[in-house]
Amino acid sequence: MKSTQVTPMTSTKDQDKPHHLCYLTGDEIAVNPIDMALQNQIAKLTGGISPASVLLAWTDWAIHLAVSPGKQMDLINLLQKQVLEWPGFLSAMLPAESKENPPAQPPAAQDNRFQYPGWNSWPYNAMSQTFLQSQQFWHEATMGIRGVTGHHENVVNFTARQLLDMMSPSNFPLLNPEVIEATKESAGKNLLSGAAHWMQDNGLEMKSPDNHQHTRPSDQLAYQPGRDVALTPGKVIFRNHLIELIQYSPQTSKVYAEPVLIVPSWIMKYYILDLSPHNSMVRFLVEQGHTVFMISWRNPDRNDRDLGMHDYLELGLYAALDKIAHATHHQPIHTVGYCLGGTLLAIGAAALAKDNATNTKPAIAPIATVSLLAAQTDFREPGELGLFIDESQLAMLDAQMWEQGYLAGEQMTGSFQLLNSRDLIWSKLMRDYQLGIRNEPNDLMSWNADTTRMPYRMHSEYLKHLFLHNDLAEGRYEVNGHAIALNDIHAPMYVVGTAKDHVSPWRSVYKIHFLTGAPIEFILASGGHNAGIVSEPGHAHRSFQIQPQNQHSKAYADPDEWLGRAQTQPGSWWIHWQEWLKKHSEGNQVKARHPHADPELGDAPGTYIFEK
Repeated sequence: MKSTQVTPMTSTKDQDKPHHLCYLTGDEIAVNPIDMALQNQIAKLTGGISPASVLLAWTDWAIHLAVSPGKQMDLINLLQKQVLEWPGFLSAMLPAESKENPPAQPPAAQDNRFQYPGWNSWPYNAMSQTFLQSQQFWHEATMGIRGVTGHHENVVNFTARQLLDMMSPSNFPLLNPEVIEATKESAGKNLLSGAAHWMQDNGLEMKSPDNHQHTRPSDQLAYQPGRDVALTPGKVIFRNHLIELIQYSPQTSKVYAEPVLIVPSWIMKYYILDLSPHNSMVRFLVEQGHTVFMISWRNPDRNDRDLGMHDYLELGLYAALDKIAHATHHQPIHTVGYCLGGTLLAIGAAALAKDNATNTKPAIAPIATVSLLAAQTDFREPGELGLFIDESQLAMLDAQMWEQGYLAGEQMTGSFQLLNSRDLIWSKLMRDYQLGIRNEPNDLMSWNADTTRMPYRMHSEYLKHLFLHNDLAEGRYEVNGHAIALNDIHAPMYVVGTAKDHVSPWRSVYKIHFLTGAPIEFILASGGHNAGIVSEPGHAHRSFQIQPQNQHSKAYADPDEWLGRAQTQPGSWWIHWQEWLKKHSEGNQVKARHPHADPELGDAPGTYIFEK
């Protein structure tokens, strides 16, 4: 993988002339700081969205639509059909008719904005139906036009959907029958509660109309690490500039010989895997007799702008493996990676396998198994995140990070919210600020608000070489100057996809079957990217799908074929995973290992978890 670190092409005496510096990336593209400064200001105005990227997509769409008279006729026919539907819901105006009519154009199954019965009565039915018809029209208008590139088609459809969602009648209190009714019934208290929620979210204080108490400041987490979550006992046994390595205390007298190393994503903090005691994956593994180690990533600041993927590999994964090897007398290690941590683990495992095969460097530690949880290794079809991935968009993102040296957690969160703006932005605003209703936070919601930053160089490398160029899947990704291939991994693999994942779509996760000949146990868990992984035993409505043992075959099966064969198992996939780990462990257990660490390093959950 080529470096993208930016280095100045000037002598030391010229460094006091920043407007004349010319920078060169590892890909030999000159970057002028004047250009970066201007693009940085544009990014601030557009929220990091590249106007050039959006304009190119709409131009591609408009030109091809203009030379598609057949498509134009289809759209005209659709408009005529929609006009003919109007008498059905306009008839509610007539006294002899029922005051409630079912919608002629029902919303999508996952669209809850118009479920309130009042939307079926005049005039609200006309508003909702007009909106849904517009939504249907623009979906048809932006999709299926010959000649438009797939990426541009998705961008046009996405931006049209965003603009439409902004204009939904459910967003406006005077047009929303649910808000109007709530205001009448509560004599306006819902609006006062909504105002209190708005002030809380903006760091202000206001007394609640119900309990006359000040609301909690917006920057105070409902569930505090070390007090409410991240409670599994353990000690920090190693710390460097990038990680703290936590070893958890045993809760059984004997343990499996092979330790477990968990590599979480550094997009968010590690304790999603150690939430409350009842849903902590770490606690579950420890109670099953595993010696568990966890990487806790440091939250980088502007001084860490030049930390790259190589640093996360060397100072993160490799440093942890080396320390665990010494602590457990070089026992093979069960490695587990979640999300981006899983991608890093796959990279590291492939590089170590190549080093071992070629004897190019001493082995760090033997890897017993590799478990990838909602982690992509092929990024050709990354789902809706691909909307933000093209050369123009990445150049704009680079400019956005250039001044501050990192991507802020709020900026990352904003991107994810845009992917599902209907529920995560507009419906939430209506519920919180207009109805004055706010769900009580749970541990997962609180963790989600505890954001982290991404170093400039690392995030640029990650997006460019993995998402944009798909170097890892196509054999071009380099570690220490040498290309690696996941086909060098021979350790058994346990791969988890989640059915409703918008971050790592399960069909994309499934593509690991293309990339390695290692034995793979693939399971599809119910839920999304986070809730599908935090799936503790006893959690209601949890299930997972797995291919029956008698149907396992060495022949490749595509995702849909696999899904057709898979059987649904009720309950948590953790229990199945534990049996798989047991199967790939030595039969004889050893005396429980207690963490031995410098007292100055402190107890779990460490110090890096508290960095803001």
